[in-house]
Amino acid sequence: MPKRRSDTFDPVSIALPGILELSPYQPGKPVEALERELGIQNSIKLASNENPRGPGPLVRDAVVRASELLSRYPDGSGYALKERLAPHLGVAPQAITLGNGSNDVLELVARVFLAPGRSGVVSEFAFVVYPLVVTAVGAELLVAPAKAWGHDLDAMRARVRDDTGMVFIANPNNPTGTWVSREALIGFLDALPAHVIVVLDEAYFEYVEHDEYPDGIALLARYPNLVVTRTFSKIHGLAALRVGYSVSSPEIADLMNRVRQPFNVNSLAQAAAAAALDDVGYVTQSRELARLGMAEIEAGLEALGLDFIPSLGNFVTFRCPQDGAAIYERLLREGVIVRPIANYAMPHHLRATVGTPDENARLLAALAKVL
Repeated sequence: MPKRRSDTFDPVSIALPGILELSPYQPGKPVEALERELGIQNSIKLASNENPRGPGPLVRDAVVRASELLSRYPDGSGYALKERLAPHLGVAPQAITLGNGSNDVLELVARVFLAPGRSGVVSEFAFVVYPLVVTAVGAELLVAPAKAWGHDLDAMRARVRDDTGMVFIANPNNPTGTWVSREALIGFLDALPAHVIVVLDEAYFEYVEHDEYPDGIALLARYPNLVVTRTFSKIHGLAALRVGYSVSSPEIADLMNRVRQPFNVNSLAQAAAAAALDDVGYVTQSRELARLGMAEIEAGLEALGLDFIPSLGNFVTFRCPQDGAAIYERLLREGVIVRPIANYAMPHHLRATVGTPDENARLLAALAKVL
């Protein structure tokens, strides 16, 4: 009897180098799954940096209207959304690339500028998707040591080589909430070789209230190698619909659109994102909710004697007195879901999203109990 091909086929042996070093992205535990597992009710999820308010009325109405055309493919170019987004940002529509969340855009830019034989630079403790996309396209990952849990731009510049195609900077950074100033960023961009693409991830920029925080889009005219990524998943409350975007030179956007999948942003997401741009009050109120909630949580952590990393996002990372995984499991049994971040080489830390006032109070009460 001839040998079956499945007996000799080994996909691992022909996969791109480095793929085996990756681990699948681990999302936060869903509330429904937790309650089934532990037999509890009324759990709260503070693990994924979501806006706890839910979408605003303008977004809800837009989604209902768009649902009438579910049998039709979405606008593959995102024309209507780009036409709304461009004046909001002060850029040309041709400078915008839409993605299925900003993670999609990060992958697109990596596919354009990285490959085997090239390298990408990231910071220690930086967002986990950066090393994922660098390694997935076969490029060499170069990791610069962090400084005070944040990006050390001098160390990152020192990692850049002749074969470096891209550098990733998260501002603020997830999961640490650290940030780089306008002066530091400009100094870094000025010192970088012109052939290196800089991806500036500003997923949480709407939460920032600091005079020295840079607006990446305002720097695009001066730095044609800059790509700024943003998302509607955070302060706009559209995480489930997955819509993000990048702003760059039209030439870079054209290259990214060449590798972008057709219809990568669905119709409901496009309609919701366009409506979200009109709801300025929703964004303002969400930012204020996060600001007040952050103050509550930081005060509570200080009262509990827990060190935390000052954050400009809508989340805070704090150090546990023992293994973070153990505290995480105890919090689960109190119906509070936070994010363990041992995968960032921070096994003693947990990250918690700022929630509603009631959710923040439950988090602090649960921490006091399990500690």
